[in-house]
Amino acid sequence: MKKVLLLNGGKKFAHSDGRYNTTLHEAALSVLDRGGVDVKTTFIDEGYDVAEEVAKFLWADVIIYQMPGWCMGAPWTVKKYLDEVFTEGHGSLYASDGRTRSDASQKYGSGGLIQGKQYMLSLTWNAPQQAFDDPTDFFEAKGVDAVYFPFHKANEFLGMTGLPTFLCVDVMKRPNIEADVARYEQHLTEVFGLKA
Repeated sequence: MKKVLLLNGGKKFAHSDGRYNTTLHEAALSVLDRGGVDVKTTFIDEGYDVAEEVAKFLWADVIIYQMPGWCMGAPWTVKKYLDEVFTEGHGSLYASDGRTRSDASQKYGSGGLIQGKQYMLSLTWNAPQQAFDDPTDFFEAKGVDAVYFPFHKANEFLGMTGLPTFLCVDVMKRPNIEADVARYEQHLTEVFGLKA
C-alpha cells in the first residue's frame, strides 16, 4: 500500500476562488481512499507547520501537487511552501547539493535523501491544450512539463522521480469539471494501479 501526501495549492485570489483545484483535490482523496491508499493532506493556503510538512514528506511514498497555473508556473503560495519546507528539510530531505570539494566527480543535484519517493503534478490552466501542443502557439509545442521544468528539478533535487502529469485546460473559458474529474479519477487509477 502506498502512502500519499495530497497538497492542495488552490488559492482565493482576484477572479479565482480555488474551487476547481479543491474539487480535484477532493476527487483524488476519494479515489485513493477507496483504493486503500493511506493519505495525508495539506491545504497550503490555510497555513501549515513547516516541521510537520517535512515529516509528511518523509512519511509519504508519493507527493501530489494540486495547483493552478499562475504567471507561467506554481502560485506564489506553493513556491513559498516549497522554499520553507525544503529549506527546513536540510539534513533529512537532502544532505547538500551533492558536490564536494574533494571529489569533482560528484554532480550538482545528487545530494537528495529521499530517493525512491515520487511526485506528481495535477494542474489547472486557463490556456487551451493547443497552447501547449501547437508549435505556432504560446508554449511552442514544448508541453506543460517544460513550463514546470524548475518545479520538477526542485523535487528531483530531493531525490524524487516524477509520475505522469495530469492537466486540465480551458478551466476559465470552457470549464468541464465533471469530465475533468472523471479523467483525473482514471489517471489516478492507472498511475496507482487501483481497481476501477
